[in-house]
Amino acid sequence: MSQYFEMHPENPQPRLVRRAVEILRDGGLIAYPTDSCYALGCCLGNKEAVERIRRIRRMDKDHVFTLVCRDLSEIATYARVDNTRYRLLRSLTPGPYTFILPASHEVPRRLVSPKRRTIGIRVPDSAIVRSLLQELGEPIMSTTLILPGSDLPLTEPKIIRERLERLVDLVVDGGVCFHEPTTVLDLRDDQPVLLRQGRGVVDFLELAS
Repeated sequence: MSQYFEMHPENPQPRLVRRAVEILRDGGLIAYPTDSCYALGCCLGNKEAVERIRRIRRMDKDHVFTLVCRDLSEIATYARVDNTRYRLLRSLTPGPYTFILPASHEVPRRLVSPKRRTIGIRVPDSAIVRSLLQELGEPIMSTTLILPGSDLPLTEPKIIRERLERLVDLVVDGGVCFHEPTTVLDLRDDQPVLLRQGRGVVDFLELAS
């Protein structure tokens, strides 16, 4: 049975943040809120938890996981970012965007797309996520909490608890989240390519075209 922490969305309780990070470091899998919707997350090197995520979401091996990072300096460790990409990232972070970028050698091979060697990168504008990342000291390996057979993510923590209480180790209740997932931008080429329209605005793509 999973644990259940009610965290204040703007001022997360330090005691609960520390305990949540202990669960992550002990190999746990958590469901937690972001600035778009709820996500499943684990530590970067946790192969078993990643496989649990794959089973929960019934993912294939081509699925690109997302690294949830604290800031741009952390992004540069896990993805190859040139000056043009860096300027775009700086203008859109923190916020509800996921960026598909060439993965660096710091990312375990099993976590990237085997065909393209890419990784998703994200810097959410969320006090709960910032607190977790600050305490953890490294990114959270993450994916949107969309269950098989549904097109929409789960948004209500109590429902998440009911559906996943035997599948995850912790549900972090930060209140009801949005129904929209992140906007996904492919930044592998010179011009950004919109892969999924979500919460993040994309007016700048029209200006660039």
